[in-house]
Amino acid sequence: MRTRPTLTWTGTGEPLPRTGSVAEVAEVVSRGRVVVLSGAGISTESGIPDYRGESGSLRRHTPMTYDEFTTSAEGRRRYWARSHLGWRTIARAEPNSGHHAVAALREAGLLSGVITQNVDGLHRAAGTRGVVELHGNLDRVICLGCRRTTPREELDDRLRAANPDFGGTATRINPDGDVELAEESVRTFTLVGCTACAGVLKPDVVFFGENVPRARVERCYRLVDEASAVLVLGSSLTVMSGLRFVRHAAKTGKPVLIVNLGQTRGDAHARVRVDLPLGEALTDLVDLVDRVGRPARLA
Repeated sequence: MRTRPTLTWTGTGEPLPRTGSVAEVAEVVSRGRVVVLSGAGISTESGIPDYRGESGSLRRHTPMTYDEFTTSAEGRRRYWARSHLGWRTIARAEPNSGHHAVAALREAGLLSGVITQNVDGLHRAAGTRGVVELHGNLDRVICLGCRRTTPREELDDRLRAANPDFGGTATRINPDGDVELAEESVRTFTLVGCTACAGVLKPDVVFFGENVPRARVERCYRLVDEASAVLVLGSSLTVMSGLRFVRHAAKTGKPVLIVNLGQTRGDAHARVRVDLPLGEALTDLVDLVDRVGRPARLA
């Protein structure tokens, strides 16, 4: 059964205290076995906007939902026309200092795992090992008929061939690779099907209203259970797919640390709430961890 999409969340009551220092976070991270849960806020400095920040894309558009994509041919045409342009920007994006800081902490052995809600692949591009991409990745395409997966580059070539005169101009990109595009450009866009069965092609990402595969969810729960703490980076935790791991950690007595610009839906579960841009915060975190000192096995 699919869940109903949760697009927005509004905090109630007075915001909980926040700090502009990552000192407490560094103390916890220096002890190791921390699992990271990252969101769109870590990728904004790479030119990919978030959904819910001050300039978040949800203020301007409603992202594609699973039901619309699977039941509406026009919805699919609109998505693929817009994503055909937007994916090129995602594919060109480079990891920023925040991604590289996470990779450094993982390489040092201080992170036991990294779960990301992002679909941009930038953690992997930064060299982080064993990233669990909770919502999939835009660099893959799946057929809804035969379930065959293929590289996004292959589909890009086919769409270019099917639309040689496509002249759409993107005015704004969104975190899922979708862009704002004039309706006349959408109407003339030609779709292509699966080369194996002619089935409907979908990016191998979890749309709003679609469930994360059970095996992937269970893997994330195992990472949380095996960790000593959960570090949330750049996520408002609005959607349950990420919030559930924070709630699970708090319920089992593990410290939750949140670094994010603005309130999050998980603030009540956090021991520390840091309000800083992610690039700055994570660069400082790596420096402080070095000063705090690592376990002898990592020195």
